[in-house]
Amino acid sequence: MFKSYLIKRRIYNFKSNKRAFWSLIIFFLLFVISIFSEIIANERPLIVNYKDKLYFPILNFYSETTFGGDFKTEAIYKDIEVQCLIISGGKSQCWDEPEIQIKKINSNRNYNKGWILWPPIPYSYNTINDLNGAAPSPPDKNHWLGTDDTSRDVLARIIYGFRLSVFFAIVVTFISSVIGIIAGAVQGFFGGWIDLIFQRIIEIWGATPSLYIIIIVAAILQMNFWLLVILMSLFSWTALVGVVRAEFLRARNFEYVRAAKALGVPNLKIMYRHILPNAMVATLTMLPFIITGAIGSLAALDFIGYGLPSSYPSLGELTLQAKNNLQAPWLGFSAFFTFAIMLSLLVFIFEGLRDAFDPRKTFK
Repeated sequence: MFKSYLIKRRIYNFKSNKRAFWSLIIFFLLFVISIFSEIIANERPLIVNYKDKLYFPILNFYSETTFGGDFKTEAIYKDIEVQCLIISGGKSQCWDEPEIQIKKINSNRNYNKGWILWPPIPYSYNTINDLNGAAPSPPDKNHWLGTDDTSRDVLARIIYGFRLSVFFAIVVTFISSVIGIIAGAVQGFFGGWIDLIFQRIIEIWGATPSLYIIIIVAAILQMNFWLLVILMSLFSWTALVGVVRAEFLRARNFEYVRAAKALGVPNLKIMYRHILPNAMVATLTMLPFIITGAIGSLAALDFIGYGLPSSYPSLGELTLQAKNNLQAPWLGFSAFFTFAIMLSLLVFIFEGLRDAFDPRKTFK
């Protein structure tokens, strides 16, 4: 009953913070959109109707011979010849005069023609587009935010890059929080020589230059998503230790903790059930710095060339292109507003969570 009331009160406090509540809704919608990036931005069609049979290129591999072509390689759906084959039902004339055949079929209302359903953005993050001019090209009806210096669609890269950055930050924050909370709780609750040893280890580890370690590892191993997550987590967990340790040092002498010890309650249960909930406010205060720091660190490493490989849709790489192409301001504006909106929403959300877990506001 008490837990149910506490949860309801925290939800009410969070909803009372309108800025945090609407930030959560907006961020959730953006994140859901980015989760379905392959459906929203893809160079493959969602559905193809060929001879009254449905095909799903976004999910499966189909060779050109499936649609009446000559090659067993994957069909290039943006080629006018392949589109003509799909619409006409596999006419051989499509190889000689595809535009004329498409016009004839579209003008004939009685013709049982096929059709292609494209995503809203018919480009993936790594699609190299054929441009009439030089790259980077400015925004137009085909590329709403323009293209980068390798003629890839900027909007598609932002959608995929948003998902990558958020997933990276969530995983790093989760791992860092688990390690930092456990280390801080053990130090603060037991104190003594355990606290002394841990403090010396943290001082030495905190003085280790993380950038040099990442550069050394990147020179030895091929950098990938999970390797970078592990490296960032190794240097991020210390941010929470001091805060959690201080809360446990303060709370371990409270009367209810002493009473629990006198009743024979195990130390682990006291730490989890009685002290940790009171330390959550201070912990949540630090989480915005960890999650925004993870996003910023990923972008910075990609910017200087020691982050993820160029095959990944990185926002840091987009920022680097903006620096190298000052004549293309749409690259800089796109990167700036993406980071500004994403980081601002996250800070507002965690501000509301901090207030929701604050006992002074929960029990007022």
